Order: sequence, then structure tokens, then C-alpha cells
Amino acid sequence: MILHVVPAAEWEADPGRPYAPDSLAREGFVHCSPDERTTLAVVNAFYGDAPRPLLALLIDETRLGAPCVWEAAEPAPPPGVAEGTLFPHVLGPLDREAVERVLVVRWDDQGRAAGLAGSARGGG
Repeated sequence: MILHVVPAAEWEADPGRPYAPDSLAREGFVHCSPDERTTLAVVNAFYGDAPRPLLALLIDETRLGAPCVWEAAEPAPPPGVAEGTLFPHVLGPLDREAVERVLVVRWDDQGRAAGLAGSARGGG
């Protein structure tokens, strides 16, 4: 399983279509993380000002229609992630049927991502 972070409004905007974030058009892939700890580090590094609620999609990469390649972060991993950690990059839209669970990012009193909580929302 891999994880992808997305504001809830973006994920829910067009539920009848595969999800294609801006990074797919801009960079050629959908950014994902290999585990919860890495996902929280990514949220704290890049999503501090993102609209909330912020979701983490738990994706079964074997059910994706697009290839998933594992690559090193460029130029470096975010703080708290070990050098050499590989990140899954999905080379096409995310098939909603591949999303096993939708988790919600929990925040601590300092406004940092502290964990992921289950959600009643399904993948699609």
C-alpha cells in the first residue's frame, strides 16, 4: 500500500473520474509516499498551508491502471525522512477503485501533522 495526500475538496470534486492532481500535468506523475511516517513528514514539509481537511489516500498499487515507479526524492527527502528513501510515483491518474481507505490527517496543538485517522469515506 502507498499513500497520497490531497485536500478533501480536490478528492471529492469529481468522484466519477480518476483523480489527476496538478502534479500529473506539471511533473508527469502523482506523488505518493511509502508509509505513514513518511507521509506525515511530507505533510509537515509541504502541506502546512493546504486547505483542510487534508486526506491521505491508502492505495493498493497493484490495482492501479498506471505504472508506479519508486524513485529517490529530488533534490532531497523532506526533514525527518532518511536519505535514500524511495517514493512511489504513479505515472497516470489514480483509479478510485485502487483506493482502499481514505484517512484524515490529524493535527497537534502546534499545527503539525500528528497521525492519520480512519474515515467513513470510501475510495469510489
